[in-house]
Amino acid sequence: VSKDGYIVTNHHVIDGADEIKVAIPGIKKEYDAKIIGTDKKSDIAVIKIDGDNLNAITFYDSDKAKVGDIVFALGNPFGVGETITQGIISATRRSSIGIVEHENFIQTDASINPGNSGGALVNSAGYLVGINSAIISKSGGNVGIGFAIPSNMVINIAQALINDGKFVRAYLGVSISDVTENLSGFYGENSGALVTAVGEDTPAERLGLKRGDLIIKVNGKEVESSSNLKNMISSLTPGTTVTITYLRDKKEMEGSVKLISYKDNDNNLIADETGFTYKGLTVESLSEPVKKSLGISQNISGVVVTKIDP
Repeated sequence: VSKDGYIVTNHHVIDGADEIKVAIPGIKKEYDAKIIGTDKKSDIAVIKIDGDNLNAITFYDSDKAKVGDIVFALGNPFGVGETITQGIISATRRSSIGIVEHENFIQTDASINPGNSGGALVNSAGYLVGINSAIISKSGGNVGIGFAIPSNMVINIAQALINDGKFVRAYLGVSISDVTENLSGFYGENSGALVTAVGEDTPAERLGLKRGDLIIKVNGKEVESSSNLKNMISSLTPGTTVTITYLRDKKEMEGSVKLISYKDNDNNLIADETGFTYKGLTVESLSEPVKKSLGISQNISGVVVTKIDP
């Protein structure tokens, strides 16, 4: 992603590695790489090699990517060598897949197999649309359901990793869910994130948000779902002042508040339809992929404990 050797890949690609080697097509030299920083929650990592005047890819605004756009997936599937496959964008803003904590995937049917992780997903102009990250497959091979981390999320997190060695997410302090069919009559045709709880001494409490409020915009940008709000807030820097537009008793209200770091509050409360974290305990919904990975019957419902902070 830079001429001086910064490279973006997946966290799971380099996690636990004793040493990292990088080969560049057209160059016989093999480079030693060092880890600059990783973000497990989004599966993004930055490594660096000692290089000069390397070819850096141009980032595309992934918010402009549309279903049906032609894309190409680059990688080294099954170790056979550099490979490019073609497909289209099948969907955008995919979440609740159960792969990582922060999901906002671009879905593609371009062939992605083991070995493609960390590779580029580019458009027909050769601009980076996303970073190939995962697939859904019973066999382990491509079945036309691949996921890439959108370029806007990549550049935001990668820049922080390069500058600070870590990515710190902003925090609003609400538990949220989507508007169910039973509640759609009350909220009309409005989409957004439904507030189900407000944490104590949080930006949300200072803003005056209450249970039952429907957050419909952040800084004038429409909120499509609870996971969309989670990604919008977490992509911002702590200390950023945001304008929240919400519905209460069918009336539109608006207010501004400064976000804090997730670690700045002792009673951290954050949740969406995929998971919930409170006072160091993190649980995740038993989604279909999670049940399959754990060998749990599809008839069982509940949550699984994914993390406990001492």
